Amino acid sequence: MNDPNDPYETTETHLERLLGRALNSFDLPDATVERLGCALAHASSLHSSHHSASLHRATYRHAYLLADGSSLVLWELVHNTGRDGTEQHELYAEESEARLAASRLPAGFPGFAGAGSALEQELGIDLDADLELLAALMAPPPAPLPPMYVPDDSADHARRVLRRAENADRPGDETARLLRSAFAHHITQVFGRQFRVAGKDAGFTLYEHAFLLLDGTERSLWEVEHTATPDGRHMCEVYEAEQDARAAMELRARVR
Repeated sequence: MNDPNDPYETTETHLERLLGRALNSFDLPDATVERLGCALAHASSLHSSHHSASLHRATYRHAYLLADGSSLVLWELVHNTGRDGTEQHELYAEESEARLAASRLPAGFPGFAGAGSALEQELGIDLDADLELLAALMAPPPAPLPPMYVPDDSADHARRVLRRAENADRPGDETARLLRSAFAHHITQVFGRQFRVAGKDAGFTLYEHAFLLLDGTERSLWEVEHTATPDGRHMCEVYEAEQDARAAMELRARVR
């Protein structure tokens, strides 16, 4: 049975896929579907599962961060009771409704595990933590203070920032060429938090490296430092735009 959460798809695509495959999506309250239209981010987690020789069933929680700062959860029941054992998907707005649907499955399927089940603890699933992380990463940054530029071998500092970037879409040769004329720079920590990602502690820090060039113009590099890697190692990514850096942090936070 496939995990329905693809960490690389957008929230809009995720919702289209989720609603499109559910046999009962038309039963969802209109108000719920309307609120989902303003979802900004999502986090999906396995809630419970049951597998035997011929019967398979899993339940998932899909949490969404909405534009007004509130959250919404959909419950998905996935089972192989279709013709010839084909996989079926059902969606519910309330956990109690999903529990009832699970209880009506053919004999051999146990019901939901209770809240805080051993499975959830084993997988490190924490819905509140997911929503807190998504809200923090999507929150608008505070108003920045005017940078106080300091002349201190700034061109070499820019070279070192670019050199340690590991992301494939890091700034290219043109940006590196422009920053060779930097004569002063200023570093600001814009964001820094510790979260649980996939059951492990992971740190996220965002820095702005602002450079003053010889022609009087300003140029910034946005550096993301995090430990949301499979082995927990420290990783640096560099972007030319703040929104791209924040999107990268959100993506890393949702990879499971």
